[in-house]
Amino acid sequence: MALFARLTSRFNAYYDQRPVLTMMVSNAVLGGIADTVAQSITAIRQRAVRKYSFGKSPNARDDPLAVEIHELDRKNPLNERDLIPDSRTLPPPFDFERLTRFMAYGFCMAPVQFRWFKFLERTFPISKASAFVPAMKRVAMDQLVFAPFGVAAFFTAMTIAEGGGRRAVYQKMRDMYFPTLKANYMLWPAVQVINFRLMPVQFQLPFVSTVGIAWTAYLSLSNAAEDVTLERSRVAHENAANIRLP
Repeated sequence: MALFARLTSRFNAYYDQRPVLTMMVSNAVLGGIADTVAQSITAIRQRAVRKYSFGKSPNARDDPLAVEIHELDRKNPLNERDLIPDSRTLPPPFDFERLTRFMAYGFCMAPVQFRWFKFLERTFPISKASAFVPAMKRVAMDQLVFAPFGVAAFFTAMTIAEGGGRRAVYQKMRDMYFPTLKANYMLWPAVQVINFRLMPVQFQLPFVSTVGIAWTAYLSLSNAAEDVTLERSRVAHENAANIRLP
């Protein structure tokens, strides 16, 4: 508790001096934590799938050569001692570029979110005499205006940062926008009720960003899954284009 109190006091001091910069750094750090969580989840899942797939014996009718290689691997004494781990059972390497993109996005979006919360605070002031109705108005405005914009901004920024063009942005938005917005409405209205009713203004964005670790991890997983889908579609399209009729 003493450590938490010191951190809170230090945060308040930084916020009083440079509120926007404090929010930008906080958002970047929390975004990095969220993507690290997402990449860790992905690594664990992929490792489990690869171990399961590698442990299954291939079908001789499908690939006789694969059966022979599988048998040689199985009889290799080094494999029994796990001196040479198979690459298919290893987790994928950590993507530091992806981590940087998420941290940069959180850093750049913090001023927009900060101004937005300030706008809501001025437009719907909360007092001891009247708290519930203004809080509900803030939540409604936030979810009807900022949430659709925020989801669109995220997928657009991430796709462009990954090197995608207009077509890639369109495909990402077409496939992911409405499912993500639907997931947003299942979580954030309740979070924002707590945020606007109970949190002082200087803690509203950090609170949202902290809860957003789970949300950003979900976005990261969704974005990565869609990237894999788009890449597979691109490769399939290229392979089909390379087919030559006799």
